Amino acid sequence: MNVPNQLTCSRFVFALLMLFCLSFSFPYAKSLGLLLFVVASITDALDGYLARNKYGCTAFGKLMDPLADKVLVTVALVSFVEIRFDLAYPAASLVPAFLVVPILIREFMVTGLRLLAVEKGEVISAGSMGKWKTVLQMIAIIFTLISLALVEDFLSGINPDTLKSVEYMFHWIIWILMGAAMILTLLSGAEYFVKHHQLFTSDSDEKN
Repeated sequence: MNVPNQLTCSRFVFALLMLFCLSFSFPYAKSLGLLLFVVASITDALDGYLARNKYGCTAFGKLMDPLADKVLVTVALVSFVEIRFDLAYPAASLVPAFLVVPILIREFMVTGLRLLAVEKGEVISAGSMGKWKTVLQMIAIIFTLISLALVEDFLSGINPDTLKSVEYMFHWIIWILMGAAMILTLLSGAEYFVKHHQLFTSDSDEKN
């Protein structure tokens, strides 16, 4: 297994470690989760660079690289649904399921479309909107992790009223960023299906 593929596989490990950090409370757990996500994101850029410029692309890498990315994002988003800010909105998820589920559904559907394209000998490359949705998702996830790290690891000892105000501010910014990421994710998904509709309509057209 070459270096890019090893880096790809390492993201699965980072995702599991991040899940542990976001699911349990121990000193600087959320800061460690942030660090793991950032390092995993760096390996994503690095393995692509090495594959293109030194080691070459492999079938394993083409399959596992996007899968590793989706696992990492899924772990973060699903973990956020379980987390709450205790002072600001103790009854509301840090990121509600109605923002997370559409993103995950879109990812499953586009993955299915890509598999269908491969079966028919075609390759669907990422569109410009798809790249922007990835950037916005990363921004939203990293901001959420930074907010968690600040609130739980560094600001827990400040005045409760001040901390509550900080939590309110972070909570609304997170919802706005995640909402924007969800909308762009759905739009980019729709773009894929509109541009490649022939993949799932050609059979019926031929029969007619």
